[in-house]
Amino acid sequence: MKRVLSFVLLAAAFAVPVATFAEPPERTSTVADRDLVNLTIYNGGTALVHDRRRVSLEAGVDRLAWRDVSAQMDATSALLEGDGDGEISVLEQNFDYDLLDPAALLNRYVGREVTVVHDPQFAGERETRETARVLSTNGGIVLQYADRIETSVRGHIVFPASPKNFRDQPTLVLDLQSARGGPQTLDLSYLTTGLTWQADYVGVLSPDETRLSLTGLVTLSNTSGVGYDDARLQLVAGNVNVVQAQGAAGVLRSAYSSIASVPGSVQQENYFEYHLYTMPRRTTIANNQTKQLSLLSARGVPVHTSLELRGSQNYYESAEPDIGDRLPVGVYMTFDNKGGQLGIPLPGGIVRLYQNDSRGLSQFLGSDRIQHTPKNEPVRLHLGDSFDVTARKRQTAYNQQGCTSDSSYEIVVANAKDAAQAVTVVESIPGDWQIERESQAHTKSSSSTATWALRVAPESRTTLTYSARVKWC
Repeated sequence: MKRVLSFVLLAAAFAVPVATFAEPPERTSTVADRDLVNLTIYNGGTALVHDRRRVSLEAGVDRLAWRDVSAQMDATSALLEGDGDGEISVLEQNFDYDLLDPAALLNRYVGREVTVVHDPQFAGERETRETARVLSTNGGIVLQYADRIETSVRGHIVFPASPKNFRDQPTLVLDLQSARGGPQTLDLSYLTTGLTWQADYVGVLSPDETRLSLTGLVTLSNTSGVGYDDARLQLVAGNVNVVQAQGAAGVLRSAYSSIASVPGSVQQENYFEYHLYTMPRRTTIANNQTKQLSLLSARGVPVHTSLELRGSQNYYESAEPDIGDRLPVGVYMTFDNKGGQLGIPLPGGIVRLYQNDSRGLSQFLGSDRIQHTPKNEPVRLHLGDSFDVTARKRQTAYNQQGCTSDSSYEIVVANAKDAAQAVTVVESIPGDWQIERESQAHTKSSSSTATWALRVAPESRTTLTYSARVKWC
């Protein structure tokens, strides 16, 4: 009797309905809820997005679909905070980036049944419908009907419902525990790729080639999959190796308190071992857009132009025939990053120089890439090679005994211009070296460099000869 009773109780226990967890209703937040968005973009192609929104929540558990996020966001870096300590806690978060399109929808229904609607032009006078199972979508659709298998559709497919977690755009879904109901301010910060920036500089050289008007531009590119309207923008110049999301968010939040007082020029500040630039006005960066913003503008910057013939260590190592005829003489321009509207750390980028011709039309002079340049440091640009100033170099003698070599050289610099030209000859010499004989005194500009300063008269030539002794061991 006891055994019968125990079976009855066990059966009754299994007959009791099991309570299931009811998912909270989903609330949606879009850019319409946004109070503020701040972008901090790093040189390496990483960006920190700080998105502040006003959202209405219920007390207890809420599910919030946070739309309009970057398609390339690092979901593991996402950090959500409320406007009160401990009032909001994240129970679970999911980044849904499987976007709804016909191919993705069909893939989700592999192994499931759909309704195939045969259009009248294929099915006779009227539309017909059949149930079919999707067997495969690899290289095309394979459908199994009750009496056959087909590999194409003469019509269209009706799906029972959209699969769960399908989104029309990337969405971060957050299950939240809220201590109170009503409108609340939520801050979401996350790291993402797809946002890049670089500095570009445009300079106009004065007619007498002694002054430069320099404009610095920030070139932004957005391929993150979403646009950022009316965003506050900050740029970090420097080689950032690792960025911690939580630490970066804290830096950003402290920046919010100072942004309100930014005047109408770019604000630069030291930021750890990098430099942080805060743009003075908000901007909109659309998806798949490249745009430029002003970084600096400087007028009357003193510049120095030089012509340089730079050699190589190779021809000190063995006997060589003529080293070269009509060797290029490089054109270099230098200015100091100080004074006037300069004197701020210059982010690395491309500098392009122009000069007006006799008709007042700007002509391209050349370009070069500069590295990050601290204030008060020189900026040196290689713009190209001189057309009218060339050189010929040959080795006139070479003798090697053991670890010591003696070699002699003749360098002829030709100037086809109607004005005298200063030309610097820079020779890189290996080993333990010394100049034995020379037609003009040199300067030992470094441990492995000998430099001669030549002056070449108009439409004439100047010859430099020297002999060098090099000890290799």
